[in-house]
Amino acid sequence: MEVGPVQDKIQLSHGAGGTVMNDLIKSVIIAGIGRRRVAGGAGLDEFDDGATIPVDGREIVVSSDAHIVDPIFFPGGDIGKLSVCGAINDLAMMGAEPVALTDTIVVEEGFLVDDLKKIVASMNAAIESVGMALVHGDLKVMPKGKLDRIVISTAGIGFLRGRKPILDSGLRAGDKIIVTGPVGDHGIAIASVREGISFRTSLISDVAPLWGLMEAAMGAGEVTAAKDPTRGGVAMALNEMAEMSGVSIWLREEEIPVRDEVMGACEMLGMDPLELTCEGRAVLGVRGGAKSILNAIKGTPEGKGARIIGEVKAEREGYVIMETSVGGKRVVGPPLGEPTPRIC
Repeated sequence: MEVGPVQDKIQLSHGAGGTVMNDLIKSVIIAGIGRRRVAGGAGLDEFDDGATIPVDGREIVVSSDAHIVDPIFFPGGDIGKLSVCGAINDLAMMGAEPVALTDTIVVEEGFLVDDLKKIVASMNAAIESVGMALVHGDLKVMPKGKLDRIVISTAGIGFLRGRKPILDSGLRAGDKIIVTGPVGDHGIAIASVREGISFRTSLISDVAPLWGLMEAAMGAGEVTAAKDPTRGGVAMALNEMAEMSGVSIWLREEEIPVRDEVMGACEMLGMDPLELTCEGRAVLGVRGGAKSILNAIKGTPEGKGARIIGEVKAEREGYVIMETSVGGKRVVGPPLGEPTPRIC
């Protein structure tokens, strides 16, 4: 995988989910680690949503994530719900049933206990929604001024239940691309709070657990690749899938669902909705029976707005190409990073 030059000092862009972050991870972290997989399972080199560990003829899926969203309470959720859904969704994108979760909570001295109770209640609701358990954790307190309120890190554990793991490298020519709902809601919900933007209707974050949606999709047909478009948005997710699979992805602009409020805010703030973080959406590659899979997804609460937005081709390897509503074509490149820092 091609890696660009890395700066001497860490910048905010290095954590923003785009090419700058990926280059840092590949050139410093992955390159600095010798053992990157266990017994033939998927590991660091796959650069996927999680890793697999073969145990007694089956594979366990593990994932980890850290959450530093600002503000910690936002329209539609909070850092607690976000941290649990992030772990659930990383497991789900690999086809694994979420089973267990561990967490590390780091809080600043002076943090309100009532706020911590609200955050834990949100975590519990998300955990209960998929029937998993929080089995271990850690709590640390930093002196006042040494941390911005709270950071939550989670590690998720899931079982494949006889399935093969779904990897970003699974796309093949002829596959259809599905997005499971309107894109950009989370990014604009966060930006609206920071920028003081008001909407005629209530725009809230899309943050949600996606295991039920993925279970429905896998039960209806073959899911060949899956990614939750968090930092870097749909643009980053699709570019990673195209690169890892050695294919091109062709999108139809008029089929990509974007709410009017999101489009209006993007025009005001100079943002691209395809580059905005989603926390309750998935981008799926599916093979055969795409309409049946789409209908199954639409039958779930999180997938009512799902659409088929494009297809996979063999030519132009590694590219994501948009067929625009006016009949032209343009390349959808990977963003340098998320346009708003501390989004998740």
